[in-house]
Amino acid sequence: MTDSAPGNPVILVVAATPEHQAILSDEFASRYARDYDLHVVQGGADAYALKGYLMSEGRQVALVAVDHSLEGGALPLLDKLRVASPTSRRVALVPAARFAAALEELRPALGQGRLDTYLIIPQGARDEEFHTAISEYLSDWSWSATTPVVAGVQIVDDGTQPSIPAIRDFFDRMGSAYERFHPDSDEGRELIASIDGDATLPIVKAYGRDPVTAATERSVAAAFYGTPANLGDDFVADLLIVGGGPAGLAAAVYGASEGLSTVVLESDAIGGQAGTSSMIRNYLGFPRGVSGMRLALRARVQATRFGARLYTGRAVTGLRVGDVHEVDFDGGTLRARTVLVACGVTYRRLGVPTLEELEGRGVHYGAATSVARDMQGRDVYIVGGGNSAGQAALHLARFANSVTIVVRRRSLEETMSTYLIDEIATHKRISLRTGAHVVDGGGEGRLEWICLETSDGVIDRMPADGLFLLLGADPGCSWLPPEVAQDERGFVLTGREIPMDRWVNGRPPAPLETTAPGIFAAGDVRSGSMKRVASASGEGAASVSQVHGHLAPTAPVS
Repeated sequence: MTDSAPGNPVILVVAATPEHQAILSDEFASRYARDYDLHVVQGGADAYALKGYLMSEGRQVALVAVDHSLEGGALPLLDKLRVASPTSRRVALVPAARFAAALEELRPALGQGRLDTYLIIPQGARDEEFHTAISEYLSDWSWSATTPVVAGVQIVDDGTQPSIPAIRDFFDRMGSAYERFHPDSDEGRELIASIDGDATLPIVKAYGRDPVTAATERSVAAAFYGTPANLGDDFVADLLIVGGGPAGLAAAVYGASEGLSTVVLESDAIGGQAGTSSMIRNYLGFPRGVSGMRLALRARVQATRFGARLYTGRAVTGLRVGDVHEVDFDGGTLRARTVLVACGVTYRRLGVPTLEELEGRGVHYGAATSVARDMQGRDVYIVGGGNSAGQAALHLARFANSVTIVVRRRSLEETMSTYLIDEIATHKRISLRTGAHVVDGGGEGRLEWICLETSDGVIDRMPADGLFLLLGADPGCSWLPPEVAQDERGFVLTGREIPMDRWVNGRPPAPLETTAPGIFAAGDVRSGSMKRVASASGEGAASVSQVHGHLAPTAPVS
């Protein structure tokens, strides 16, 4: 056991032998003893008793690492610890000599969510792959399960402003740590006193910028990256991207890296709906999974490093097609030689007035990972059967007493990936309610109950502290002009899906080109797309070569 400052988060390591205990104690202490309270014990009984004591003292256990050669097996102990502390990240540590045999047991367990990963016990100095994995899980735990130690954003509110959940969600999706202060606190009074004029709550101050009063998600987002007006009246982009989700970010990276002057307009937070995902496990190149926030953050940094300009809180309101296209947005107009429509989709509204009135007070559209910690010990319902709903359920189950997924269909198989279905099926806090939909709900000032109607017309009323609505997708491109053809649901037609009578000069458009030359579409907003992060990223990247083809001068006819 290594001494550390009291109150630090805990790392609990369980070794099977004295030899492994010595190796693991030295390995973990060399990297983490300063910031974590490290406990390296031998044997599962001692580990479980110690964890019970630590939690009774109010200590947070960030990570549990269990030797796979433990007598009785590592998985039964990890299962018990998962129930006792669901927010802890769980790792199986495998001796190198036992690795091949251990995989037979660990692979299916990983798919069922019984552990987060398995790693070979380090064999020597500087096992950076081992420590990269441990650091990633500690970072993920710190971001999702605890309050930040250092925050660049201050929010002042009294807990009654309905815009607060959306503001918090914006900063979580942008990877910006924040602190909240009551207006009667010392910090709150100081920030209010610094404002000239009306200091209407909520107030948000971020990274030395002027405070935003009467703040909303949109006004905070608009203040985050400045204004496109700074580009100048004569600015014409080579590529203007509408939407900062996976498709838009991939196009921004490839466009800017290949020398195109590239601008991204995003109405909310960079990352789109994918940015709300607590953990994406089937994205190529991330074997341990990656949160939507981290994926978007890395892509944003990558795009800006190549010179792309990204603006949040800028909802596009119109498009005029021409040799140089004009795009209207909140606060102005930008001109561009080509435009990529990558604005994704929006969740459908539930349409129940009593619940719409409680949005932000227990009722949330999207995964709203920022309020997951507020659901500690509560009963939560998720409406939706897609991957986003499955990821939200698994994340919320780390905190909530119970999570119920509600779907109209008879099962999840048609709409959700198998890896999520398998993990949900083994989670004791998650249940599935099929053949039902929400018809009513209410509460005094915040959500307290909902009513579900079954397929045979029976209505059940039950207590509910949180309702997360992921109801399917509608395209977010009602601003497109008639020159850009859409299907009957409003998704943008591209390539050979475009009717022949809309082809220009008798030739089919490029695969991602719309009926308006120089206007392209990629990602979820495109008719026929797969509605997956990887496919959206691929389409965004592929669109850049077609943009180059459009911008290239036409060879003269001899």
